[in-house]
Amino acid sequence: MHYKWRALALLWVAFFLQQGTRQIFGATLTSIQGSLGASAAAIGAVATVFTFAYGLSVPFAGVAADLFNRKWMVVSGVFVFCLGIFASGFIASLGFLVVSYGILNGFGQSFYYPSATSIIGELHKETRATALSILQMGLYAGIIGVSAASGWLAESGAEGWRVPFKVFGGIGILWAVVLAFGLRGNSSDRIDKIDRISKTDNPVNPVNPVQNKPTLKEAFKVFVGNPSALLLAGGLGMMIYVDVGFKTWMPSHLSESFGVAKGSAALNAVLWHYIGAFVGVTLGGRISDRLAKTRPSVRMETNIAGLALAVPFIVWMAYAPSLLLCGVAMALFGVFRGVYDSNLMASLFDLIPQRYHASGAGLMLSCAFVFGSTSPVVLGLVKDAFSSTAALASLAAFYLVGAVVIFVARQLKFQNGATQC
Repeated sequence: MHYKWRALALLWVAFFLQQGTRQIFGATLTSIQGSLGASAAAIGAVATVFTFAYGLSVPFAGVAADLFNRKWMVVSGVFVFCLGIFASGFIASLGFLVVSYGILNGFGQSFYYPSATSIIGELHKETRATALSILQMGLYAGIIGVSAASGWLAESGAEGWRVPFKVFGGIGILWAVVLAFGLRGNSSDRIDKIDRISKTDNPVNPVNPVQNKPTLKEAFKVFVGNPSALLLAGGLGMMIYVDVGFKTWMPSHLSESFGVAKGSAALNAVLWHYIGAFVGVTLGGRISDRLAKTRPSVRMETNIAGLALAVPFIVWMAYAPSLLLCGVAMALFGVFRGVYDSNLMASLFDLIPQRYHASGAGLMLSCAFVFGSTSPVVLGLVKDAFSSTAALASLAAFYLVGAVVIFVARQLKFQNGATQC
């Protein structure tokens, strides 16, 4: 197998674990809440701390990925967040869960995505959106698979919710070892080695390897100085707000509204949505890759269409009178969410130079996750004050705003016939 596809396979499994272990909390939320005696707002705060910790640390992780070896950023990130997941299976109070799942897990997960997507973007030129879409499928598969297993295990007893944290956390720690042996350093690392050799062989006119690495100030200036990139981050923030809130509270909504058992609720809350997303991300990636050569703006237009067309199905999902209709709505919501996902990072990489891809990804994710971190608590408060239906229906407005924001980004970038980076 060509290395670029082998690397994608290794990173796919890591992404499966990253996104799957995030969903352990949502899938076992009602069991954790009962075991620890927490309110809806308090238990939602755990997910908020995780998302906020991720958002704060991911820009530094992105810059570090451009400064250092991305392979080891991925390896260390997978090890740290899986250690946090594993430790969460042993906690005795909500405070400790905030530390293990919220802080340690959030910090470790921030190191994975900027480095992984930068490695893929560097290895895949003509197949960039397709490769990133395949990676995105790891998210869907991880959430579905781990949710199903976690929900089922949570029904095994009052403390059954601890088992998936221990199992998947332990598997992830082992996968970090596999990544350490299976991944190579990125090409910029090899350039630096050549530069160091050149400096040794030619001391009169040495090449300075530092010149090949962007500084934090440089990366920040490039990102903040690009209005389209900032607006793209704003659109992602709206999407993350919806995503975090949906995954945190949908299992309990199904249990309360339709009397679905915990294990089935955890599975149904994500299965139909991500089956739809699988279809959407496949179509979106393939179509945009074909059109991008003649229509540079197609990646952003795909983002806009995905968010805007999902809006009515989010509302339908919240107010559906039966589990069947709710599942149909979640699936259609998922299709258009997948269309958006298919060009998430590909759109950003069209806006900024390759030199700043990891840094830019980190900064964009930071903006998005810091904003999105408020969702679990806000929806918990709305649920306590009104209902889970009202809380979930409110998410539609954020997708609509996201579509408008990215439309403005597209106009700023391409209205004067600008081309890709």
